[in-house]
Amino acid sequence: MLRYRTAKPVLKAADPHEILSRPGARKIISWNLLRRVGANVASIATLIEREKPDLFLMQEATKDIAALQAKIGGDYAWTPLPGRIHGLAMWSPVPFARPPEVIDLPHGAMFERISQILDLGEFGVANVHLSHGQMLNRRQLRRIAQSLPARGAVIGDYNLVGPTLLPGFKDVGPRRPTHRMGKLVPLRIDRCLVRGLTCQSRSVLPRGLSDHRPIIVHLAPDVASPAERPVKGMAAIVGRLRRAAGRGGRGPASPLGAGARSSSLG
Repeated sequence: MLRYRTAKPVLKAADPHEILSRPGARKIISWNLLRRVGANVASIATLIEREKPDLFLMQEATKDIAALQAKIGGDYAWTPLPGRIHGLAMWSPVPFARPPEVIDLPHGAMFERISQILDLGEFGVANVHLSHGQMLNRRQLRRIAQSLPARGAVIGDYNLVGPTLLPGFKDVGPRRPTHRMGKLVPLRIDRCLVRGLTCQSRSVLPRGLSDHRPIIVHLAPDVASPAERPVKGMAAIVGRLRRAAGRGGRGPASPLGAGARSSSLG
């Protein structure tokens, strides 16, 4: 069940329409809080006030984290995992243009999983806390990819070791470990995958009260997403010949164009 709240901002914030329409990178932080015994409202607020992100994603957030909104303002949305005391949360310094969408993910025998997906205008962001099963969490990624726009990012706790194997996406998150399994084995399980986006910078922050380290990414749209990049070389020639054939046999255009009207791509 989605719990969505809006309150008057305490922090000085820009107009939300200005945030959504402005060019340049968005600063996004993601942190697995470690439910109940980990990061609390005070430590989250301190991090936000210091780093000033455009979007703050949280995993293992309990209902108590909603007090963040009263402390620093902004907009907050929390969705508990089915049957659990914790779930996914998002905080923004300005009101969301619309509440994040919540989608169900493939699940195993024990726990059900969900993802929050937020439209930032220029691209979409999925907040995730994936399952531990190494085949199951890759299936969950494929489901999320289907729900994102052409430009999108999947950010959060992947619980995944090794390559993500998600076609069309690049792993652009920090390369440093973000978690220690059993406090011994360092793992990079807090990640960021993108499609149609560029990561301008990335970093890992100190662990704080949680057992995960927060990650920061600065994301901006590619100049041209993969579907929009111009076709070059032989592929362009073949495309022109096919279009010419489709015009009813009026003769193929010159493969090199040569400035002729019949070979123009218009």
